[in-house]
Amino acid sequence: MDDKAKILLVDDREENLIALEAILSSLDQDLVRARSGEDALKALLTEEYAVILLDVVMPGMDGFETARDIKRRKKTRDLPIIFLTAVNSDPDYAFRGYAAGAVDFISKPFDPWVLRAKVSVFVELHNKNKQLRDQTALLREQAALLRDQTALLKARPEGTPQEASADGSAGERLASVEEQAEVLGKHVPASLRDEYEELSRRILLLREALDGQAPAQD
Repeated sequence: MDDKAKILLVDDREENLIALEAILSSLDQDLVRARSGEDALKALLTEEYAVILLDVVMPGMDGFETARDIKRRKKTRDLPIIFLTAVNSDPDYAFRGYAAGAVDFISKPFDPWVLRAKVSVFVELHNKNKQLRDQTALLREQAALLRDQTALLKARPEGTPQEASADGSAGERLASVEEQAEVLGKHVPASLRDEYEELSRRILLLREALDGQAPAQD
């Protein structure tokens, strides 16, 4: 499994793409090229990216239009976009860029230290969010297993041998899941809040079922 984050570089000029790759290569991430806004949108259909470096002035679909389309899509609306502009660019670019969804601007020629520092921040955030998603998925799987185990326990006639020990085992596992979910909840980003709330609801239903308050539900 490749744990490298993908960084999308969007510029119609070859020399600018080469400069970006040379500066960012030391981050040891997966640098993906796009020579137009249309190519960038196609790339976003199949892969997940940590951040986009997007040139403002391009033939055809410019950076502003590309950014607006990116932000319209549910899958990519939270994707950070850094606009690349010329030093003497129109002062109105900043207003239009932020309105289109940019999180930052970097002027050409690029300052290598500034560019790497800004991109590395978004790579780190991306990796942390991915880790939280993986933890949420793992907890969901554990909750599903516990739900099935709880349903089996409740279906047993009273006095079945080993019922108490099995019930205690399920309770210990559920307590562990609850503890992990509580820790996870302190770090869940807004983009994962709905998914976390649904997980919390299922864990609560399991607790009620295990404690004999209600049958376990999906």
